[in-house]
Amino acid sequence: MIPILAIAAWSGTGKTTLLKAVISELCTRGIRPGLIKHTHHRMDVDTPGKDSYELRKAGAAQTLVASAQRWALMTETPDGEELDLNYLVSRMDLSKLDLMLVEGFKHESVAKILLFRQGSGHNIEELILDEHVIAVASDVNIDVPVPLLDLNNINAIVDFIEQWMKHR
Repeated sequence: MIPILAIAAWSGTGKTTLLKAVISELCTRGIRPGLIKHTHHRMDVDTPGKDSYELRKAGAAQTLVASAQRWALMTETPDGEELDLNYLVSRMDLSKLDLMLVEGFKHESVAKILLFRQGSGHNIEELILDEHVIAVASDVNIDVPVPLLDLNNINAIVDFIEQWMKHR
């Protein structure tokens, strides 16, 4: 099974910013990451007026749009079903990946690096350090029972991820 690692934190803490840098560094090191991003907002990856949008809106339960550069599968979930991370991972082509990164899904039973940023409006006491937390990345020195990573040191974070992958 492919290793799954979630980056979890409160909104506004810098998950996306960190992931952009981590993904870039992983690629530089020859590691092929996939990404699943959770959002609490209504979202649409299609463009109104385009054929694929119009066909999907006509009632297609799934729409796959493909070109030589990329393809995207959109699945309608009108009942607002709770997202199942394992199901979403199974939709990915795991033969092309070495690592699955997940943004969000902080309540899932997968390995997690929690982020803590001073000035984010939250207190360190609010961090949920469950048995799946393998590290905390922070911009301040805090006392946690797991490895503490410097949130601003991307190379050290990626070194930690590589070591975690090797020992899984």
